[in-house]
Amino acid sequence: MREALFIKNNTPRWQRFESLLSQKNANNPDLLADLFIQLTDDLSFARTNYPESQTTVYLNNLTAKVHQSIYRNKKEEKGRFVRFWKYELPQLFYSAHKQLLYSFLIFAASVLIGAVSTANDMNYVRLAIPNGDAYVNMTLENIKKGDPMAVYKSMDQGDMFFQITLNNIFVSFKTFAYGLFISVGTVFSLFSNGVMLGSFQYFFYQKGLLLTSVLTIWIHGTLEISAIVIAGCAGMVMGNSLLFPGTYSRIESLKMGAKKGLKICVGLVPIFIVAGFLEGFVTRHTEWPSVVKLAIILVSASFIVYYFIIYPIRLNKHAAIVKQN
Repeated sequence: MREALFIKNNTPRWQRFESLLSQKNANNPDLLADLFIQLTDDLSFARTNYPESQTTVYLNNLTAKVHQSIYRNKKEEKGRFVRFWKYELPQLFYSAHKQLLYSFLIFAASVLIGAVSTANDMNYVRLAIPNGDAYVNMTLENIKKGDPMAVYKSMDQGDMFFQITLNNIFVSFKTFAYGLFISVGTVFSLFSNGVMLGSFQYFFYQKGLLLTSVLTIWIHGTLEISAIVIAGCAGMVMGNSLLFPGTYSRIESLKMGAKKGLKICVGLVPIFIVAGFLEGFVTRHTEWPSVVKLAIILVSASFIVYYFIIYPIRLNKHAAIVKQN
C-alpha cells in the first residue's frame, strides 16, 4: 500500500485516538489496551513499509502516549512537566539521534579546523574569538600574573550567572532557528562555535596550559558545549523537515519539524541554567583540587550521554518489548 493511501485510510481513526487520550476515559485501562493494540499494528506496518517516514515517527509518538497512560502509576501522574522530561523528550530525541550524530561530527570537525588554523598562525585566535584582541591580551597578562583563568573571577558571581545563562540560551535558540535556512544556517553556527573552541583551546596548549584550561573551562563547558551541539541537532531536525517533506506538504512537514526541534531546545534551558551556575559560582575557584574539577566534568558528561543517548534507546526498547508481549 502506498503511504499516501495508508495515511488517508487511517488518519480519522488516529485523530479519534488523540481525542480519546485527552478525555477522561483515557484512564479506562481496557479502552487504552485496545487502543494500544490497534496503534502498534499500524506502527508495525509503517516501520516495515515506510521506515524513514514522518508517519512512522508520528505513530511511534502516539503509541508511546498510550503506553504512558497505561503503565504510569498514580504517583507518576504529576502533570505535563514530569511526563515531558521522563518520557516525551527522550522519546522525541530517540528519533533525532541521526541528526545529533551529524551535529556532533560537524562541530568536532570545526574544533579541529580551529586548532589547526591556530597552530599554523598564532594570531588566528584573535580573529576566531569575538573581541579577540582584547581577550587574548587580557589572558596573556593574566598568564604573566600566574593566574591564567582569572577572567572567570572578573565579574560578580550573580551577574555572571545571569548574563552567561541568557547568552547561552540565545545562542542555542539562534542555532535552532537557523535551521529554517534548510539546515545551512545551523551548520554555519556549529562551525563558527566549533572553530572558536578549537582555536581557544589550542591557544592554551601553545602556552603549556592545556590541562589547566580543560580542568577549568570544561567545568561549565561540558554542559554548555553539549547543549550547543544538541541545539544544532534541533536545527537540523527543522531544516531537514523542509528539505525532505516526504508525503506531507512542505508547510505541514516544517510545522512538525519546528515543533519537534523547539521541544528539544526548550529541554536545553535547564541545562544552560546549570551551566551558567557552574560558570558563575564554581569555575572561578581555580584553587580547587583537580580531582574535584574532574569529578564535576565527568558527572556532567555522564548525564548528557545517559539522558540524550542511552535513556532514549532503553525507553524505545522497553516500548518494543511491551508491544511484543
